[in-house]
Amino acid sequence: QVQLVESGGGLVQPGGSLRLSCAASGFTLDYYAIGWFRQAPGKEREGVSCISSSDGSTYYADSVKGRFTISVDNAKNTMYLQMNSLKPEDTAVYYCAARTDPPATMAPREYDYWGQGTQVTVSS
Repeated sequence: QVQLVESGGGLVQPGGSLRLSCAASGFTLDYYAIGWFRQAPGKEREGVSCISSSDGSTYYADSVKGRFTISVDNAKNTMYLQMNSLKPEDTAVYYCAARTDPPATMAPREYDYWGQGTQVTVSS
């Protein structure tokens, strides 16, 4: 059974940091393209960052470049999103996702498997 389980969300003050984790089971992450997405109230789900399994290339939304870092620990079959210098506009439910085709994409519709989401709230 394919499953993705996120953790690490919470409430943080502006300028703070959080690290999201996404543990995979039922499949091996290093054969998949993986990504992080977020959805704020009243807005569409958007791509935050993704990584290709074929060559390890990483991609980031302009709004998070220089602040967020995506990574994968293949030994633990877990992906991460390190979020630094958080801003109130980063508040959203964050989802991890995986797709069977190796090239990464920031389009949510291209992903096959999704986690349940974890809430990130940036507020003073």
